[in-house]
Parts: sequence; C-alpha cells; structure tokens
Amino acid sequence: MSWISIFAIYFIFWWVVLFAMLPFGLRTQDEEGEVTLGTTASAPKGPHMLRAIIRTTIVSGLIFGAFYVAVAVYGFSFDDIPRIAPTH
Repeated sequence: MSWISIFAIYFIFWWVVLFAMLPFGLRTQDEEGEVTLGTTASAPKGPHMLRAIIRTTIVSGLIFGAFYVAVAVYGFSFDDIPRIAPTH
C-alpha cells in the first residue's frame, strides 16, 4: 500500500467513526437541568468536540490497525470476499 492510499483509507475510517461517536458522552440541557432561554431542551449542554475527536482518533486507529494487519500481514483482498449472487 502506498502512503496516499493508507492516508485515504484512514481518512474514510475516521469520518465514519466520527459520526458514529458523536452521540456518546453527549449531555442535553434538559438532562443537566439548565435550559438556556431561547434554545430547545434537547440542545447539547456544552461543546464536547475535543473529546469526540480524541475518541474518534483512538477508535479509528484501532479499526485501521486491524484492517492493515488483515491486508498487509494476512493478505486479505476483495477476491477473498465470497460471492453472494449466483454466477449463472
């Protein structure tokens, strides 16, 4: 794998994991009991993007590491995926 493809695959993993990790650790204003006037009660209490980015980087690094081991060490490729549709 070239460095560009490694970066591109990690970048895709990172974005997918980001949107999966955003709801974790989120506390709404209603849960905290402090609803700011003019906002909805389901709005987030405070910014939590730094924690979400750190969690995303760690989790996507672990997923990418497993992917890299499967591809580089064990040699898995798209040819190893079984065919689901009949060949006739």
